[in-house]
Amino acid sequence: MNYLTELLKKTRVSVLQATSGDQAVELCKTHHPDLVIMDIQMPGMDGLEATRIIKQMDSRLPVIAQTAFAMAGDRERITQAGCDDYLAKPIDSKQLLPRINDLLKIYHDKTSSVPFMDVNRN
Repeated sequence: MNYLTELLKKTRVSVLQATSGDQAVELCKTHHPDLVIMDIQMPGMDGLEATRIIKQMDSRLPVIAQTAFAMAGDRERITQAGCDDYLAKPIDSKQLLPRINDLLKIYHDKTSSVPFMDVNRN
C-alpha cells in the first residue's frame, strides 16, 4: 500500500489505510470515503467479502479491486462482489489515476466536467 499512498499524495485526496477486510469495513463506516481501492487478498476477512459489506452500506461507493495474483475467474468474482473496476499489480499510475477520476465523477456528479484530480492521460 505504500506505493499507492505515495502515488495518491500527488493528488488532492486523503488516504486511509486498512490492513484487513474488517478494518476496511470499519473505516468506511466511520469515515465515509469517496472511493475504495481494495486488495482482494487481505488477512482475516478478504477484500471481496469486505466489498460486499461496504456495498450494502453504500451501493454507489466506487470500489477498485487490486490483486497480485490475477487468476482465471477473478474478474467475475470481483464483479459479483460489487467492485466497479479491477487492476492487477503492479499498479500503473497511468491506468489507476484516470480510473479513479472517472469513478469519482460518476459517484459525485454525473454531469461534472471538472476533474477531482489532475490526471495526465498522456
